[in-house]
Amino acid sequence: MNRRRFLAATAAAAGTALAATKPVMAPRLKPPLVGSQLYGWGQYYDRDGKKLAEHQDEVLSALRDAGYDYAEGSLDVTTPDNNAKFADRLRKRGLKPVSLYTGGAMHVLGKASETAEKIAVAARAAAKAGFAIINVNPDPIGRDKTDAELIIQAGALVELGEELKASGIQLGIHHHTPELREGAREFHSNFTRCPAGLVGFCYDVHWVYRGGIPPSECLPRYGDRIVSWHLRQSRDQIWWEDLDTGDIDYAAVARFARDHRLPAFYTVELALESGTRITRSVVDNHARSRAFVKQVMGA
Repeated sequence: MNRRRFLAATAAAAGTALAATKPVMAPRLKPPLVGSQLYGWGQYYDRDGKKLAEHQDEVLSALRDAGYDYAEGSLDVTTPDNNAKFADRLRKRGLKPVSLYTGGAMHVLGKASETAEKIAVAARAAAKAGFAIINVNPDPIGRDKTDAELIIQAGALVELGEELKASGIQLGIHHHTPELREGAREFHSNFTRCPAGLVGFCYDVHWVYRGGIPPSECLPRYGDRIVSWHLRQSRDQIWWEDLDTGDIDYAAVARFARDHRLPAFYTVELALESGTRITRSVVDNHARSRAFVKQVMGA
């Protein structure tokens, strides 16, 4: 990364909030496409004393057979060429390379630019292999970030967004609950300090809901930034084993998405937590979830 450009982006982020006037660039892949995040699969395999990495091909084949279009894995920032190998693995099992997920420390001056550079280098290799979206969740630090740290983080996100856009790939910012503390201060900072044309939104509907922002509030404000989705359900605030009816009204979410012609890259993520009742296999739960996305989201 050019240090002067990074500092300029950070200085801009320190100014007034930016209006979301520039749309996120059009993706290279045509939606709707429905995928599965591999994190939840790893949890199921861990329960059985197995390692997901040793069974990845059977997972990809199961996703293909259930009607999924892609699987979302992790961006390899250490060995960028592995992202192309993952794309080949997907294609061999009838799936598409669409999106990858990563994180990294982006709130410390110097370290933020280094993190953005590593992601950008790995993303260039991923883009050449056909991936269109990189979803990034800046690392939490065990406390709320200061205003100065959030400004540095916004500068790194803007610079990363510029680098990814030059590679023909979209940046989507993902959030967990740490970013939604203090009235969702970090969540809003990531958007209000960054142009919509460079920094998009990976809308994890349930994590944002759990952090206190329901879809009815989130979608009108940030829907125009969405580049991809993560979908999960809960009942009585506990994650449900498949994507079905529950605490989140996905029919209303689907109506908004259709009415506003939002990008339809829907990634099912069936994560487990304490209290999740498991009555079916991981394959059955993903098959049922794929049917739900088709019925409710129209994809």
